[in-house]
Amino acid sequence: MEFSVPMALVDFIPVALFLAGAILLQQDLYPHMSKGAFSLFSAGTINIFCAGALKATYKLLYALQICNFEKLNAMFFPVQSIGFLLAGLGMVLYLRKPRKRIRAVAAAPAVFSGTFLFVGLMVAGLAMIDAVLIVLAKRQRQWGAIVCLAVSFLCCLCMGYLSSQNFAQASMNWLAEGINIIGQGAFLTAAVSLHRSGLGNHGATN
Repeated sequence: MEFSVPMALVDFIPVALFLAGAILLQQDLYPHMSKGAFSLFSAGTINIFCAGALKATYKLLYALQICNFEKLNAMFFPVQSIGFLLAGLGMVLYLRKPRKRIRAVAAAPAVFSGTFLFVGLMVAGLAMIDAVLIVLAKRQRQWGAIVCLAVSFLCCLCMGYLSSQNFAQASMNWLAEGINIIGQGAFLTAAVSLHRSGLGNHGATN
């Protein structure tokens, strides 16, 4: 597996896009979420960001021939998939009981080897997040945000498929980078649209 420095640097772009969108959603949803739901959502999004940032750092260190810190790469799927699952559960709890106090205990599953388990958890978590955001976007009549969320989810599915393919070729890595940037850009666009529509003022009860 080969990474160039430009490719490694580009890998930070979707990480930054996701972070911006997650912070915006946290800011808007915090006044309306129970402590339990917000804890799950914020912990999940932090996990997702850290997983992406660590993998991008791994690529950069490898491309610069500083070291091959394989552990940074190996922890990507476990950390990210658990993050998506936690964030998804937080969003579901928010939509179902937006004003009731919820006590939630999250236990991290044992770490298994194999990509498909983590891809499944990631897709399930993202599906919950996007489903709730689509409901909120419909209530706010933000049809563009719904389209962006659908694009983001489809890009995630593509990334899950590509993760099972041969990434020894640079073309496959660049393809994955492009899809990831489009997906996270769509996620950020949806978050901005919801923010501008007043999500922070109305929450799930609008």
